[in-house]
Amino acid sequence: MRISFHGADRGVTGSCHKIECNGRQLLIDCGMYQGGRELNEENAGPFGFEPSEIDYLLLTHAHLDHCGRIPLLVKRGFRGEIVTTGASRELARLVMLDSAGLQEEEARYRQRKAERHGGRHAAPVEPLYTTLDALDTLDCFGRRAAYGQPLEIAPGIRATFLDAGHILGSASILLELEEGGERRRVLFSGDLGSGGHPILRDPTPPPPADVVVMETTYGDRLHKALQPSVEELYGAINGAIGHGGNVVIPTFALERAQEILYFLREGVQQREIAHYISVFLDSPMAISATEIFRRHPECFDRETLELLRNGTDPFRLGGLHFTRETAESMAINRIDSGAVIMAGSGMCTGGRVRHHLKHNLWRPECAVVFVGYAANGTLARRIIDGAPKVRIFGEEIPVEASIHTIGGFSAHADQAGLLAWHRHVGGPAVTYLVHGEERGMNAFAGKLRDTRVVMPEPGQSFAL
Repeated sequence: MRISFHGADRGVTGSCHKIECNGRQLLIDCGMYQGGRELNEENAGPFGFEPSEIDYLLLTHAHLDHCGRIPLLVKRGFRGEIVTTGASRELARLVMLDSAGLQEEEARYRQRKAERHGGRHAAPVEPLYTTLDALDTLDCFGRRAAYGQPLEIAPGIRATFLDAGHILGSASILLELEEGGERRRVLFSGDLGSGGHPILRDPTPPPPADVVVMETTYGDRLHKALQPSVEELYGAINGAIGHGGNVVIPTFALERAQEILYFLREGVQQREIAHYISVFLDSPMAISATEIFRRHPECFDRETLELLRNGTDPFRLGGLHFTRETAESMAINRIDSGAVIMAGSGMCTGGRVRHHLKHNLWRPECAVVFVGYAANGTLARRIIDGAPKVRIFGEEIPVEASIHTIGGFSAHADQAGLLAWHRHVGGPAVTYLVHGEERGMNAFAGKLRDTRVVMPEPGQSFAL
């Protein structure tokens, strides 16, 4: 029995871990690296293993940095079974098809650019993977995991998916492995939710395990409490709208968009938002994700289930507009004031939000509200870190709008939440820290007791 690490090792994106047991090879996640151009090149690089030799892929959840390279895995020869929850299956399909479209669009752009400089004989530019590759991937999805119900993946390999409370369908995964009379319990945290949020249940307390592979996204910090964060959101909106501006909220399509809609509905109903607002969910993927949310009440907590029983749609409010078409999105930029614009991507690495930033970031009466994690190298991180101007679509845009970074909405557990989850495991022999920046990992490692801590390098392999 062995474990090896092939992504999100001393970094926050690209999660991919491999287990070998009883002659079978399993992956836990196969995510995309997100950030600077060098990470785009890393996405196209080798996996560090042969895709055709992987028998199973267990998917913790449907964020791009956990599922985004699965179509590339299939393109390069993977023909095994993908096992995940029903909600993650639906969301992953949405995310992978959207990503494939973006890959094709980027390839066309680079091809046109190459031809302008090199003429018609320029080498063809291929996308990382295509829509057809993403569609082929859907054929690999097999059994659906239900929370708390063990699945016999293969002889000597049993998997139990536990509610991680991170996004709809997200899971931690307990592997019970047996080979040659040896037994190991290996627990993958996936991405853990912060708990206390109104839509999804809190993370399920983990069972005992011999080995833990654990995320450390916020391993060095505590989040602001949720209620003050909601009040800060309302204050940012009231301030910008009151001064005749707009509010731009770079939004992750899964979970964050739905949670912000939930609180906007509450703010309007309770008159915490003092002005009439027009809310634009300007993200085709977020719109589709919201529809998928409605289909999976089995993931909701009691507060949201009670709203549904009373006939209240938790994600709908007056003045809400879903803008799927490009022309509708462009029309938003003609609105000078009174608009709350939620658009992807959350890290501003692509999507429609960059157009809205271009039109609003230079206006002092406007506000930009960041409600999620921003990795190093992203446009969001540069704005958060106080850049006086940023380049968007080849143009230098001064940062004059008020900038708000509200940590309480994070879908990730903070240091206290991570430590509480780890303590519940009960002193594992080894804890591998992944999915975090080195500063956060080191800070979190210093807090752990009764376990040997390892921060693996990419490609490292260990006996279990």
